Amino acid sequence: MQETSAPKKKSKGFVIVLAALVLGGGAFGLTKYLHSLHHEETDNAQIDANVSPVIPRVSGYVKEVRVKDNQFVKKGDTLVVLDDRDLVLKVQQAQDVLLAARANRGAAEASTVAAEAGISTAQAQVGTIDAQIEAAKVNLWRTTQDYQRYSNLIKDHSITQQEYEQALAAKQSAERQLDVLAQQKAAANRQTHVVTTQSGATSKQISVADAGIKQRETEVANAELNLSYAVIIAPEDGVLSKIYVQPGQYVTAGQSLFSVVLSTTPWVVANFKETQLDKMKLGQKVIVHVDAYPEKSLEAKVTSFAPATGAKFALLPPDNASGNFVKVVQRLPVKIEFTNPNDELVKQLRPGMNVVVDVHLD
Repeated sequence: MQETSAPKKKSKGFVIVLAALVLGGGAFGLTKYLHSLHHEETDNAQIDANVSPVIPRVSGYVKEVRVKDNQFVKKGDTLVVLDDRDLVLKVQQAQDVLLAARANRGAAEASTVAAEAGISTAQAQVGTIDAQIEAAKVNLWRTTQDYQRYSNLIKDHSITQQEYEQALAAKQSAERQLDVLAQQKAAANRQTHVVTTQSGATSKQISVADAGIKQRETEVANAELNLSYAVIIAPEDGVLSKIYVQPGQYVTAGQSLFSVVLSTTPWVVANFKETQLDKMKLGQKVIVHVDAYPEKSLEAKVTSFAPATGAKFALLPPDNASGNFVKVVQRLPVKIEFTNPNDELVKQLRPGMNVVVDVHLD
């Protein structure tokens, strides 16, 4: 009689445990179902922040590295110093070329001044000859009048042959003097034209010299700018990553040396399945649980949706038109920003940390 009651007690206990498990599982499933009606969750989410690479703008050998791993720096702090001796020589060379260009410009300007002075002299000479020609014309008119009178008087023997010949000689002398002055004026005009042409040529030389000076000044400014790039400074406030560069190392322009995680408020990038997005909207409340701080939570909100799925931005995006097609649920990155960016916990977050996000759909 006792042996029969023992199996009955065990069977009864098993039923009770099974019923408890069923009820507990049902309650848990019902809770999850009701929760899913008003929430969307994912653990495919990480902390993100602005990361600025430190990139040299000129090539050269590293002279000094003035920072260490994980060091906090402020905007404008010196990070790396390159050997600038060749850059200094290029600045000096550009300055020497600029001085030579300015000297050439000064010589051209002096030539222009001399040419302008020559023009003034030639014009003054032409004016003097014009005055002499006017006087010679008057003298020719007077001697011609005398010669005509003497020609009439010689016919009736009122004057001597000598007086007639003197009047003729005076007339011929006045004519020759006028011809000489005319030739001198023509020569002076030719000289004025030559000097004017030279002045125009030297003026053009000055314009060319001015253009050359501007080009040389640009070269000097470019050389000085490259010299300033020998000192690599922090682009913004932030914390440095691991320093991979060492003194004596040769770096090239555009090479990424290390990075600065900027001191800006981090945010969350959550990759939700495309089947979870039907009720999600901008501005919805989000609760963020950080794996590093499991007992704490942060309040945030949905601020933007990516324009394409993560697969589209991959180095080798899938091409469903080739081979066998296998449908895979895609994930869309969603940006979530913290409601209180000044929270102490937010300041302790680092890019790459894993989080779990819970979006409130209501």
